[in-house]
Amino acid sequence: MTERDSFPGGFLWGAATAAHQVEGGNVNNHYWEWEHAPGSPFAEPSGDAVDHYHRWREDLDLLAGAGLTAYRFSLEWSRIEPEEGELSRAALDHYRRVADGCRERGLAPVITLNHFSTPRWFHRDGSWLGPKAGDRFARYTELALPVVREAEYVVTLNEPNLAACLPVLAAMAARGEPVNGLPRPDQRITDALLAAHQRSLAVLHGAGAPPAGLALVGQEWITEDGADEQMAAHRAAMEDQFLAVAKDGDFVGMQVYSCARIGPGGPVAPAPGLMTLAHVEYRPQALSASIRRVSSVLPDTPIVVTENGIATTDDRQRIQFTEDALRGLQAAISDGADVRGYMHWSLLDNFEWFSGYRPTFGLIAVDRITFARTPKPSLSWLGAIARRNALA
Repeated sequence: MTERDSFPGGFLWGAATAAHQVEGGNVNNHYWEWEHAPGSPFAEPSGDAVDHYHRWREDLDLLAGAGLTAYRFSLEWSRIEPEEGELSRAALDHYRRVADGCRERGLAPVITLNHFSTPRWFHRDGSWLGPKAGDRFARYTELALPVVREAEYVVTLNEPNLAACLPVLAAMAARGEPVNGLPRPDQRITDALLAAHQRSLAVLHGAGAPPAGLALVGQEWITEDGADEQMAAHRAAMEDQFLAVAKDGDFVGMQVYSCARIGPGGPVAPAPGLMTLAHVEYRPQALSASIRRVSSVLPDTPIVVTENGIATTDDRQRIQFTEDALRGLQAAISDGADVRGYMHWSLLDNFEWFSGYRPTFGLIAVDRITFARTPKPSLSWLGAIARRNALA
């Protein structure tokens, strides 16, 4: 082992989930309604998911027992505020127990306030474009304060740069246009999400909460066919304007899976042989490339890798992908990037939105009938790295 194999002292090693993807039974949010609507784009409904809402203790035992030191999870807004202005103390107490359960097991809680799903009442009244969206998200942040005060880090919004792309993707699909990668986001939604983040951040800072910030989709940016201007414009819309706001936070979370290839006509699809089950290019070096760029753009803002992983049924491939990604990350840290932690996506095989349960990202397999958990070799492998705080 060399010094270049080691990570900084106090580096957090964890895994991540999102409420709607693992809890099950989130009937009051707009995704549940969307999943069951006629002509739904979802491969299948989320249903009971993997019953993490009831089995979180077992899942945290597996995570901590492997040697990991952090758990990133999200709060389900529609459970905490099922109707506007109506607080569910039972739901709030549930999430406090999860946060306390993390601390009891030596896991630092990394808590996300909003991971895409919103209450039905919020969605039906304009969602993020509604005139009261900022006020409503600020109030929800206040309601969640008893939980997030227990956190190590707080994420206000998960991937707003992806969330702002969804209406564009939906319109492209309706027109029958091919989707080769993420398009430029809808600017109206971008502006609304960033404004809501700033309202939430003000509440958190005013309450003396733990370090708070955004979590963004990060990519390795690759220009093809000399499309320099197209690349600059695409990256400015998809990343730079979000980083400009993220600098006001206490850290920025980066969620990196692959690269974006940009040609004269926009995003370029990778070769079919390079596609993972999540329909993105196999590109472990993207993590290092993204972190290096973000570090250069925001040199004074700490970075937490809040998601990184691969959808595959071959756990040996998962280990190889993650090792290559971590070697690149460690090199970026050695060259000066201020990275405070790494959260693998995902702790559990779970509901992957439009794709249903087919893409398997988890360190732990879940039987969809019995909910029995089976740790994969990748869990103990990553745990061993966490215990050493170094690559082998």
